Amino acid sequence: MRATSPALVLKFSPWRSRLLLIALIGWFIALVARSMYLQGLHNDFLQAKGESRYSRVLSLSATRGMIVDRMNDPLAISTPVESVAASPSDIEASASQLARLARLLEMEPAELKRRLADTKRDFVYLKRQLPPEQASKIVELGIPGVFLQREYRRYYPGGEVMAHLIGFTDIDDKGQEALELAFDSELTGKPGSRRVIKDRRGHIIEDVDSIRKPQDGQKLALSIDARIQYLAFRELKEAVAEQRAKAGGIVVLDANSGEVLAMANLPTYNPNNRNKVDTKRMRNRAVTDLFEPGSTLKPFTAAAALEAGHYKPETIIQTAPGYLTIGNRTIHDAHAQGALTVSQVIQKSSNVGAAKMALSLPAETLWTLFKNVGFGTPPDSGFPGEVSGKLRAYATWKPIEQATMSYGHGISVSLLQLARAYTIFANDGEIVPLTLQKREKPAERTRVIKVETARALRAMLELAVQPGGTAPKAQIAGYRVGGKTGTAHKLEGRTYANKYVSSFIGLAPASNPRLIVAVMIDEPSAGQYYGGTVAGPVFNRVMTGALRLMAIAPDAPVNNVVLPPASEPEVKEEV
Repeated sequence: MRATSPALVLKFSPWRSRLLLIALIGWFIALVARSMYLQGLHNDFLQAKGESRYSRVLSLSATRGMIVDRMNDPLAISTPVESVAASPSDIEASASQLARLARLLEMEPAELKRRLADTKRDFVYLKRQLPPEQASKIVELGIPGVFLQREYRRYYPGGEVMAHLIGFTDIDDKGQEALELAFDSELTGKPGSRRVIKDRRGHIIEDVDSIRKPQDGQKLALSIDARIQYLAFRELKEAVAEQRAKAGGIVVLDANSGEVLAMANLPTYNPNNRNKVDTKRMRNRAVTDLFEPGSTLKPFTAAAALEAGHYKPETIIQTAPGYLTIGNRTIHDAHAQGALTVSQVIQKSSNVGAAKMALSLPAETLWTLFKNVGFGTPPDSGFPGEVSGKLRAYATWKPIEQATMSYGHGISVSLLQLARAYTIFANDGEIVPLTLQKREKPAERTRVIKVETARALRAMLELAVQPGGTAPKAQIAGYRVGGKTGTAHKLEGRTYANKYVSSFIGLAPASNPRLIVAVMIDEPSAGQYYGGTVAGPVFNRVMTGALRLMAIAPDAPVNNVVLPPASEPEVKEEV
C-alpha cells in the first residue's frame, strides 16, 4: 500500500467531535420536546393553523323587530337581501374575472383591487344589499373567495305617509331617524355566528356547528292607526297644495288615553328611496318645529281668568273702540266689537278682550296655567328631538308682553304640545300624558283646572264653530264640535313679517270628547290665510273620517250644521 502523505492527514481534536455530537443530540431533543408540546400539551396552535385553511366563522344577522300600528298592520319590516363579500386570502381569479366582477358590482377595477389587497383579512364587503338577479350573476362567475352574505334591508309599506313617524335605518340596519332611532335598542337583535368548512374555491361545503344563535329584535306596537294616518296625510297634502303653503302639520290624539293616532307633515320624503333627499324634509315639524300659536292660546287665558274667580262666562268685557294702547304699543282687533262676554271673546277671537283678561291677573297666575298644560317643557312622547318651546319666566314679563301672550304672541310651542294642552278641555280639566306606543292600561292624569271651568271652556269652543264664530266650516254633520282658530303673523328676526301660520285645534264629540285634531298650515299664499278658512276645513274632513272609522256614536242630529248666510261677512281674526 501506498503510504499516505502526512500533509494529507486531517487531525481533529477530540473535543470538537464531541461538541458536534452533543449539539446534534441537543437539537434532536429540542425537536422532540417541541413536537410533544405542540401535539400533546398545546395542540391549539396547530389546530388553529389547520382550520384556518378550511374553516371559517360566519356572522348570522338577526332580524330587526317589526314596527306595527295599533291594529297590528306592518309599518316597518325587514326583508332578506344578499351582499357580496370576499376573503382576500382565498381569492384566486384572473384579470378578466376581476374585470367582470367589477362591472357587475358597478365598481372601478382599481377600487376592487384595493379592497382585495390585504390578504391577511378573511372578510371584506364588496357591495351591500344587491338585487337577487345581480347577486346570482356574481355567483355564476365562480371566483374562489367571493361569496354572498345574507343581510336584511328595512322596508316601509307606508312610504312618505309614515316617513316622519317611523324614520329609517342605515345600511347596517341601525336606526337613524324618528322611532327607528328612539327604539333602536329594542328593535335591534343580537347577531349570531356559525362555523363552516369551505373548499379551495371558497364555497361552503359543510356546516360544522352553531356557535351562537341570533336573537331577533322586539316587535314595536305603536298607538298609530294607519287608517287615520292615511286620511290625515291625504287631507293635509291637499290643503298644502291648494293653499300653496310652505309646509303643514297635523296631529290626531285620543283625548282619553293620550295616544297619538296620527301625525303627518309636509313636505315629506320616501324612506324606501332616500337618494338626494333634502335633510330638511326629514324633520317631524309637529314635534321639532316651534311657532307662535296665536289665538289658539286664548282659551287658556280665559281658563286662567275663570279659575282665579275674577270672571264668569257671561262677564262683560268692553273691547271698544277695537284697540288697546299699552305704553307705546297698540293692540288691535280685526273687527271693532264693543261689549263682549267672556264666551264671545273666545267666539269672536278678540285680542283686546283676551289682553284685558290677562292684565287683570297676576303674571304668575297666567304663567302657572301655561306651565301646567306643558308649555315650556317637552311633551315627553318618546320621540327624539322634542322641543320644549319658549315660555319666559313671569318675573321678566312687561305689561305689553303679558297682554300679547294672552293671544299667543311672545310664546312658542310645537303642534304636539298644543294638541296635548287641549286635553284639559276634553277631560274635564285633567291633562293626560302622551304616548306613541299602544297603551294597554289607562294613564295617570293630572288635574290642571276645575271640572266646571273645563266644561265652560268647552261650551265657548263650541260657539267658535257656530255662525258668528271664526270657524263655521269646522262643523260636522251629526256631531257637536268645539275648537279654536289661530292666525298669527310669523316672527322673522325681531319683527313680524307679512306671513302667517294658520291653525285650528278642535275636539269632538263635544258632549264627551274622544278625539282632538290639531292642524297647522305654514305660510299659505293662495290668497286666504285665516285659520277658520285654511285649517278649519282640514279639521272637518279628518275629524269626520276619524269619528266614523272609530265608530264613535253621533251626539247631534244630522241636520245640525248651520252655516252663516253668504251675505254675512266672515268673522276674521289676526294677531
